[in-house]
Amino acid sequence: MKLTTSLPIEVMKMSMDSIRSHKFRSFLTILGIVVGVITAIVVASILTGMRQSIVSIVEEYGTNNIYAFHLSTGFGPRSRDERNRKPLTDDDANAILAQSTAVNDVSTVAVSIGSFNGGFDDNLVYEGKNYRWALTDGVLPNYMDISNLVIKQGRFITESDNYQRRNVLVVGVNAVEALFPGHEDEAVGKVVRMNGTTWEIIGVIEKRKAGFFGENEEDRKVFMPYRTARKEAPDRDEELLIIQAKEGQLNIAVQEVEGILRQRRGVKYGDPDNFDIKTADNFIAQFDGILGGVGLAAIAISCLGLLVGGIGVMNIMLVSVTERTKEIGIRKAIGATKGAIVLQFLLEAMTLTFFGGLIGVVTAIGISNLIMLLIPSLPAKVPLWAIIAGLGTSVGVGLIFGVLPARKAARLDPIECLRYE
Repeated sequence: MKLTTSLPIEVMKMSMDSIRSHKFRSFLTILGIVVGVITAIVVASILTGMRQSIVSIVEEYGTNNIYAFHLSTGFGPRSRDERNRKPLTDDDANAILAQSTAVNDVSTVAVSIGSFNGGFDDNLVYEGKNYRWALTDGVLPNYMDISNLVIKQGRFITESDNYQRRNVLVVGVNAVEALFPGHEDEAVGKVVRMNGTTWEIIGVIEKRKAGFFGENEEDRKVFMPYRTARKEAPDRDEELLIIQAKEGQLNIAVQEVEGILRQRRGVKYGDPDNFDIKTADNFIAQFDGILGGVGLAAIAISCLGLLVGGIGVMNIMLVSVTERTKEIGIRKAIGATKGAIVLQFLLEAMTLTFFGGLIGVVTAIGISNLIMLLIPSLPAKVPLWAIIAGLGTSVGVGLIFGVLPARKAARLDPIECLRYE
């Protein structure tokens, strides 16, 4: 019983001695394993961090919100047929608010009025300094509450601003930094030029915590009153509806909004919607689909590395069997069984690939920490499952590719082995 118990330990010691006696060769053998594990774990950490970031962004804007637009929104491509769709209207918003029992409030947004040659130049100018990267929207006063917007300086747009179509702006931090470098705290009250006329800055948006690479779309935003946007850019009739569902009634609100819009837009029974409705969960699900594709590509690359590493392990183990033919013969002559020989070479192959996986895991953790250091907004933390999968896969590669050399060693004739020189 004692001999049986000590056999794996003795075999493990012999395997370690063999690896130590050929350090450089062993490292070159497991290089493919190292590269494969590093690729898989680093990509997994980045994708995990990106998902955490996108979830934070979506949740910051409100998990109870529904976004309705005549075109597809989110991360997927749009079909060519969508170009003929009619935009949503103020009447659609009013109908939703009046007819839906699960909707708390609706805010209409005149989106990107300076984009796509809409006839509105949203380049901001102040004393020779320009800000050309604005994302200019016309919004209602309730946009602030529905989107969980926080004002850093000044105030947000009021009912009076909207009703009187005043030329007032609430801007993001990027515009403030570009137009008032060194004097960002003095932006409120300043008068800038845009689209050939003057505009007063009445508020500055607080920078949101979430965002890729420290950047958030809202940092580039320039908000003006909704009615002002319609006056200044009459050709830009695209309208986004941000619908706030009552607490705990999001799914009911989605069904009611979809039914109301289908009826108002004349969509026949069985036909697909000619508009798009998204919730926070929809955006996250879309992003997960993209991450899944990237993840599959990373798995394919890492599998290629593991395959190369596995072939290298099998090759070096076959060489090792040839080099240690006489040793195998001696062991068989003193009573070693075929199972013991197989176990010896399998453990040696698995130990070799395990060290490859371990080096890959440690290196991947270091790379992920470096990414978090360089890009703090991307929490590229290595998930535990990736570490376990990396080590488990590397050991599995050693097991699979070590079988052939181990079986070859076990089948050797001890008499022929002792004659081998």
